[in-house]
Amino acid sequence: MLESLEVAMFYSLVLATTLCMLLYVVWLVTKNEFVGRLATYLTIIAVIANTFAIIFRMMISGHPPLTNGYEFLLTFVWGIMVVYLFAEYRYKLKTLGAFVMPIAFLLLMFIIMTMGPEERIAHAIPPALKSKWLTFHVATAIFSYGAFAISFGLGIMYLLKLSKQDSGIKLKPDSIVARFPSLETLDELAYKSVAFAFPLLSLCIITGAIWANYAWGTYWSWDPKETWSLITWIIYAAYLHARLMYGWKGKRAAWMAVFGFAAVLFTFFGVNYFLVGLHSYAS
Repeated sequence: MLESLEVAMFYSLVLATTLCMLLYVVWLVTKNEFVGRLATYLTIIAVIANTFAIIFRMMISGHPPLTNGYEFLLTFVWGIMVVYLFAEYRYKLKTLGAFVMPIAFLLLMFIIMTMGPEERIAHAIPPALKSKWLTFHVATAIFSYGAFAISFGLGIMYLLKLSKQDSGIKLKPDSIVARFPSLETLDELAYKSVAFAFPLLSLCIITGAIWANYAWGTYWSWDPKETWSLITWIIYAAYLHARLMYGWKGKRAAWMAVFGFAAVLFTFFGVNYFLVGLHSYAS
């Protein structure tokens, strides 16, 4: 019964995410207020479906759903959508939905296309994961990755708008790019997203080190996931350092936000599916 409910919630999540992604794009093109409100409502429905899918998963497995690739991606999507809804509500930035929702959509498509039913079955928690630090470690990763996804979307919007302005062509008031917030606003919001996410990423690495010592007897072993988590941390640390100490803003900062999120994605996909290490159980 619970398995059927989880599957139903998962596919409700997929449907709602697909529709809201399309509607955000339509809203960006048409500025139809009804379409925009519907996109937001569908995003809320997607979060609700995602939440119930996670809850049912917990009830089935008897532990937090954070122990394999399917469960991590499910919570990753949840983190992206929750942080996005906060950003939309707080900053009235509905245009961002057209750039963030495709990330959630592609993550869900990755689950559907690469993970068969046997990979989505809840299994007993591996011995290495039986630690109180698991929830803290992965929860901080989820929220930091969600906020980094927001900074990525803002960075892409900044670069698109800047490229149009640099082309020397005067933007028409009704063009899509002209509807983006100002370059200054996009740059500042991307900085706030990274500033929010960076301490969480730091906590993720610290709790991961404590957990690693509990599970494997060492705080740091240069496992591929540890290494790439550190690389990601360095990229965002450089972003914040360059901004605060040298006044880096604009184009350079936007590119760093884009490269940083590329490192986030590789930390999960590249390490779990192409490199072998202690975190292989997460795939």
